[in-house]
Amino acid sequence: MAAFALDWLNLLIRWAHMIAGIGWIGTSFYFIALDVALRKREKMKDGVLGTAWQVHGGGFYHVEKFTVAPKELPTDLVWFKWEAYLTWFTGFLLLIVQFYLSAGTWMIDPAVLNLEPLHAVGISVGSLAVGWFVYDGLCRSPVGSRPTLLAIATFLWILLAAYLYTNVFSGRAALIHVGAFIGTLMAANVFAVIIPNQKKITRALLEGREPEPKFGAIGKQRSVHNTYLTLPVLVTMVGGHYPMLSAHPEAWLIVAFVIVGGAALRHAFIRHEAGDPFTGFAWTLPVMLVALAAAVWMTSPQQREAAELDVSDVEVMAIVDKHCVSCHAASPSHESFDTPPKDMVLETIDDLHRHAELVDKFTVQTRTMPLGNETEMTDEERAQLGAWIDDNR
Repeated sequence: MAAFALDWLNLLIRWAHMIAGIGWIGTSFYFIALDVALRKREKMKDGVLGTAWQVHGGGFYHVEKFTVAPKELPTDLVWFKWEAYLTWFTGFLLLIVQFYLSAGTWMIDPAVLNLEPLHAVGISVGSLAVGWFVYDGLCRSPVGSRPTLLAIATFLWILLAAYLYTNVFSGRAALIHVGAFIGTLMAANVFAVIIPNQKKITRALLEGREPEPKFGAIGKQRSVHNTYLTLPVLVTMVGGHYPMLSAHPEAWLIVAFVIVGGAALRHAFIRHEAGDPFTGFAWTLPVMLVALAAAVWMTSPQQREAAELDVSDVEVMAIVDKHCVSCHAASPSHESFDTPPKDMVLETIDDLHRHAELVDKFTVQTRTMPLGNETEMTDEERAQLGAWIDDNR
C-alpha cells in the first residue's frame, strides 16, 4: 500500500511539474520571439524601443517594449515568475519522492561509488547549491561582460557537473541530476536576478527616479541563457528513461553533444522568428547534425561475441529468480513496488522468452538492471544470461 500511495504522489507531482514547465517554457519562447519581432515604427511613444503587431485566436495585438521602462506603471502589472518557481519546486519534490526516499534503489550503484543513502542525498542537494553560486559568480565576474567567453565557461561548468554526477550516482540518477543542475541555474536566474532587477526598476519609477539601464541588461543576459538551455534540459530530464544514454560509461560526453545540438536548434528557432534569411543561420544545421550523429554513434549497440557457454533453462531461471523476480513478479516482494515495473513478469521460462529482448537490453547490454545492482549481479551471470538469450532468439 505504501508503494501504491507513493506512485500516486509521484504521478501528481510529475503532472504538476509538467504543467508548470510547459507554462515556463511557453512564456520563455514567447518573449524571446517577441523581442526579435520588435520593429521601430515612424510613430512610437517616448522611450519605446520597438513594437510588434501580432495575431492569435482571431484577435490582433499591438505590443510595445520600452528601452528601460515607461514613465508610469499601471496597477495591474503582470509578473511572469511563478511558472519558473513552480517548475523548480515541483521538480525538487519529484527528486525527493522518486530518488531521495529510495536512494539505495535509484541513486546508488556500488559499481560506480558505494555511498550511504544520506550521503547521496547530501551530495545531490549540495551540488545544486554550489552549481548556482559558481555560475552566478561567473556572470558577475569580468567574464560576464564577454558573452561568448561566459557561454563557454557555463558550458564547461555544466559539463564538469555531468562528469562528476556520472562518477558518483547511478546512470539514471546522474542524468536527471544534470537536468536538475541546469534547471536550478535557470530557476535561480529568475528568482535571484531577473525578478529582483525588475523590482528595482519598478521601485525607481514609483519613486519618481530614473531607473538604471544595467538592471534590464543583466536580466536580459540571464533570460537569454535560460532560453538557450531550455532544449538541452528537456533531453536530460527524460534521458534517464533511455539506458542507451543513462547507462553509457561516457554519458557526460553525450550531455556535451546534447547541449551543443540543442542550443544550435534553439538559435535556429530564434533567428527564424526574427525573420533572418536561412543563410544567416545555416551553420546551425551541420552543428545539429554532427552533434546528433556523434551521440547516435556513441550509443549504438556493440555487437558482442557469441559466448561459448551452454546455459540450461534451469540455470538461467536460477539467475532470474535471484536477481529479477523480487521486482518482476505478479506480486513483487521488493518494498518499492506493488506491481511489476513495465508490467514485466519473469517468474517462468515462458515469461523470459517473451521478454528476452528487454532483458537483454536492460540487464546484459546496458547493465541498468537490477536497479543499483542491489542484488550484486556478477559479470559472469550477465554473460550467462546473454548466452541463453542468444541461443534462444
